[in-house]
Amino acid sequence: MAEIKTKKTTADPKAYINAIKDERVRADCWTIAKMMEKATKSKPKMWGPSIVGFGSCRYKYSDGREMDWMLIAFSPRKNYISVYTYPDIPGRKDLLAKLGKCSGGKSCLNIKRLSDVHLPTLKTIIDKSVAGMRKAHPA
Repeated sequence: MAEIKTKKTTADPKAYINAIKDERVRADCWTIAKMMEKATKSKPKMWGPSIVGFGSCRYKYSDGREMDWMLIAFSPRKNYISVYTYPDIPGRKDLLAKLGKCSGGKSCLNIKRLSDVHLPTLKTIIDKSVAGMRKAHPA
């Protein structure tokens, strides 16, 4: 079985965010980080070289495998910020409809800029995602 590449590191997430060259992206990342820190009541940790994660849980796959994982996370990418969420939050479809301009998949939201989205809805998605992860995958 292949070893997972995304693991918690000792890198400094504050230094990572502060090193983002684009001032708007850096400011957006700090806003997202504050929302996630408040939702998890946890300080940020780096997961791999580019994911800023908050909180922790013991993630269990249906086949019995387990791993340490973050409750919620984000990663600044070349053209957007990826927000990694719990996929099965109640009302997800309606929340995404209210969120505004973004793309993504089942557990990922790709946001070009926070000014494109409704921040209270993003906060709700983050809060519900953290609650869902805690329920589905207790620490």
